[in-house]
Amino acid sequence: VARRLSLRKHPECHSMSGGKAIEHLAQSGNRHQHTFRIPMQRYRNCNFSFSGLQSLVNKAIIEKEKEEGIQEGEILSCVQDIAAAVQHVVAVHIFQRTYRAMLFCIKNSILSAKTAALVVSGGVASNQYIRKGLQALADANNFAFLCPPPRLCTDNGVMIAWNGIERLRAGLGVLHSTDGIRYEPR
Repeated sequence: VARRLSLRKHPECHSMSGGKAIEHLAQSGNRHQHTFRIPMQRYRNCNFSFSGLQSLVNKAIIEKEKEEGIQEGEILSCVQDIAAAVQHVVAVHIFQRTYRAMLFCIKNSILSAKTAALVVSGGVASNQYIRKGLQALADANNFAFLCPPPRLCTDNGVMIAWNGIERLRAGLGVLHSTDGIRYEPR
């Protein structure tokens, strides 16, 4: 969404990552100006999917570009409102699916109700709007909430690579030959 909104060209966001730019602009936006359907409402599982939402947002952006008479790549006047609406619907989707997972784990005795914890990390955990919502969800369901400081909530790819470096240094679980490993792109 940040790429489609050309937020690198926005004067306040040129040096920010896409997620950080969305969060920044959402603070001054009105999420009620745009309504996006929460993904996967008819599916009663714990899966996440944002592809349908991305399609809806792209259509809304195209419509707004036509209304404002601007080309793709130019900044919309309502960019803050779109950012706020997108951030909100993504957050609600995450909250709903996480809540289902919490209930599933308790119901199926995967987690003890007395020691249950919600651990949030990665890039999404640096978003304060989502982070506060997940904290409230954990509190409301008597789960401990464990989340690193935002400065440590970086892209998961970086975290995985760092873990690999640490494992290599320690000589733990490192393959020295990739012969016989089959890769599947999906």
